[in-house]
Amino acid sequence: MTGTVSAASGPSAAVEKGAAVTGLVPFGDAVSRYDPVIGLETHVELGTATKMFCGCPAVFGGDPNTHVCPVCLGLPGSLPVANRVAIEYTIRIGLALNCQIASWCRFARKNYFYPDMPKNFQISQYDEPLCVDGWLDVTIDDPGAEGGSRAIRVGIERVHLEEDTGKSLHVGGTTGRIHGADYSLVDYNRAGIPLVEIVTKPVDGTGELAPAAARAYVTELRDLLRSLEVSDVRMEEGSLRCDVNTSLSPRGSGVWGTRTETKNVNSLRSVERAVRHEIERQAAVLDSGERVVLQTRHFHEDTGTTTAGRGKEEAQDYRYFPEPDLLPIAPSSQWVDAIRAGLPELPAARRARLMGEWAVSAREFMDIRNAGAVDAVAATVAAGASAAEARKWWLNELVRRANEAGADVADLPISPAAVARVAELVKAGTLSDKLARQVIDGVLAGEGTPDEVVAARGLAVVSDEGALLTAVDAAIAANPDVAEKVRGGKIAAAGALVGAVMKATRGQADATRVRELILDRLRA
Repeated sequence: MTGTVSAASGPSAAVEKGAAVTGLVPFGDAVSRYDPVIGLETHVELGTATKMFCGCPAVFGGDPNTHVCPVCLGLPGSLPVANRVAIEYTIRIGLALNCQIASWCRFARKNYFYPDMPKNFQISQYDEPLCVDGWLDVTIDDPGAEGGSRAIRVGIERVHLEEDTGKSLHVGGTTGRIHGADYSLVDYNRAGIPLVEIVTKPVDGTGELAPAAARAYVTELRDLLRSLEVSDVRMEEGSLRCDVNTSLSPRGSGVWGTRTETKNVNSLRSVERAVRHEIERQAAVLDSGERVVLQTRHFHEDTGTTTAGRGKEEAQDYRYFPEPDLLPIAPSSQWVDAIRAGLPELPAARRARLMGEWAVSAREFMDIRNAGAVDAVAATVAAGASAAEARKWWLNELVRRANEAGADVADLPISPAAVARVAELVKAGTLSDKLARQVIDGVLAGEGTPDEVVAARGLAVVSDEGALLTAVDAAIAANPDVAEKVRGGKIAAAGALVGAVMKATRGQADATRVRELILDRLRA
């Protein structure tokens, strides 16, 4: 069953003060006169088998309204039961973020009407969150800093546990939003999935680096959550989404400005763009003498701009009160210690270790990380390749092919073991770099393992000295003028003869060895 709501029942868009201000202040000009302050609220769907307060499967997709039951639909007489694994996952996140874990806390009802909230309230946490007062260190590029990078400690205000809402699909219109739609459909499959909200403290002092700092924080947080194995953190599927708060104040004033909250930003690039646009927009509003309004805003992927949503609620608007149908949470110190002992190597520690093992600089490691190839390189090294070989093939070849295909490098149909085998064949002299690229083509095309592709395509380097000498003699005989130049001391001219031999051997000769044979012949 799919629920239907009238488009007219949705919240009306907030009327923004300074609506006549449509221009933008150039970014450099804006940050030269205003100090930006950012804050991020990141929502993470936990990878539990079942929902937060019932036994329905917590999976992405499925036909609308098929992963539901009386509890997650909020039907009369149904009672919630907290998911222990979700609580454990939240504690894992809090510990990894250096938070204090509450010895006693409880859930609260957050009351508001929205069509995709079946109970008309959300079970969340308010003044008694499970995890508080932590931090996460991130590194951003800063050409003006020593070493070309800068470390920023982002304070964590709280990590609390709640349930996700359903999902509305607005049909008709041009924006995909409720305004202008003919009608809306509601899918409650997502309603009740365990959701962790990670709220930062205000991040100031970043200046022109504020957009990059926001992106770096979400990137680091995503990597940390993935290492904890508490979520698949797929932003494109909504399992990690970010609300981006931005404010400006006159530079040096020390007084923070009014913030806006750009809702549900779902890519790393968009997080950065949303902050940048809000800085440019708010600077234009302030320059005009208007004031920035406390409100939510929508980010538009196609234009990189934001538009006004609704007025931003305050805590009292939600009429929080303790959830009467759930017992408080009181994790014992023994349980918390056991969870802490089971934490994996976290991304920052792993980076430091790999940089030492691979003998790469912070800049070089950042290149690998930005390409999404850290795990692939590590697995290739574990399969027997050297760090230099693994980096060479993943960064120089496979990342390029992933970009051309519009895919993540980790999704390419070639395993780290196969890449290590290609590197081994090159090192042994069986393949040249050129032939190795053809082998990679074959593996990506599904033609088999590297050895099977070499055999099927006949790609091994020609190593028979007799065959090479025959090809060399034929090239010299066919190009007497070139041969004479080489004999006369113009060694660079030998390149033309090398090219002729490579053509005759279909590129399967070792060019270095061919050159040596040519020079030996012509010096004799």
